[in-house]
Amino acid sequence: MGQPVWMTSARHGSAGAWIDGLIGVSIFSASLVATRLALTGMDAPFLSAARAALAGIAAAATLAAFRERRPRGRDIPALVIVAAGVVLGFPLLTALALRTVSAAHGTIFVGLLPLATALFGALRSGERPSRTFWLLSICGALITVGFAARGLSSAPGPGDALMFAAVLICGLGYAEGGVLARRLGGWQVIAWATVLSLPVSLPLALILSPAEPAAIPLPAWAGLAYVATFSMLIGFVFWYRALARGGIAAIGQLQLLQPFLGFGVAALVLGERIEPAMIVAAAAVAVCVALARWFA
Repeated sequence: MGQPVWMTSARHGSAGAWIDGLIGVSIFSASLVATRLALTGMDAPFLSAARAALAGIAAAATLAAFRERRPRGRDIPALVIVAAGVVLGFPLLTALALRTVSAAHGTIFVGLLPLATALFGALRSGERPSRTFWLLSICGALITVGFAARGLSSAPGPGDALMFAAVLICGLGYAEGGVLARRLGGWQVIAWATVLSLPVSLPLALILSPAEPAAIPLPAWAGLAYVATFSMLIGFVFWYRALARGGIAAIGQLQLLQPFLGFGVAALVLGERIEPAMIVAAAAVAVCVALARWFA
């Protein structure tokens, strides 16, 4: 049985990799808003377990349908890192953080994710971006973080520590998955990682399930559906394929656009206002991303 076009490796090339990466980042940009919606009706531990379990069940069915070969023994440690980083760790830490900080506040830390991904990519894949690339990466991170942090006056708290830890573990999971995708394929990496997490995520989801599911509002269920289907699975199909084809450090810089796309989602879903400063900052970040691609 042939695989659908969106799951195939397609043609190799930087343009295709950047398109894949942009699609992945666009999908991820709604994750914090969707998580906030889900938290209006369910607690963080159940949300984190449920999103991983639902994605794992869907992935298992897909892998079985296409009769995918099981990963080799040498691939298991890398899959464990991916599962711990992006399937279980990042969702749980961000959900716990978003109980005390806003989604907008969380975007401050998302702005550091490209830098973390590039650093772990250099360590795990042997990539050696140029000095100019690192300067542009830091510049883009500073613009993103500076824009997101403006007007905030509260002192750092537990939510900030959780978000920072989430960024570190997610950056490692992105880099490890990008390396592994070169051997297994982009969608296969996230599929096997979610399946590998099922012995943990599924029992936890059942144990932590709400006593009265009918009492949970529809927007909360919609938030869970989004993070389980798109943030946890479909987004990674494009993202890991992009990292494998275009380079972890270079493609990772697309994440600098994620906070601004997230603000746009918040405007559409939550009615938040888009300020002119946001457009200026997004344009400056886009320049950094384009130049970083050139000098990577």
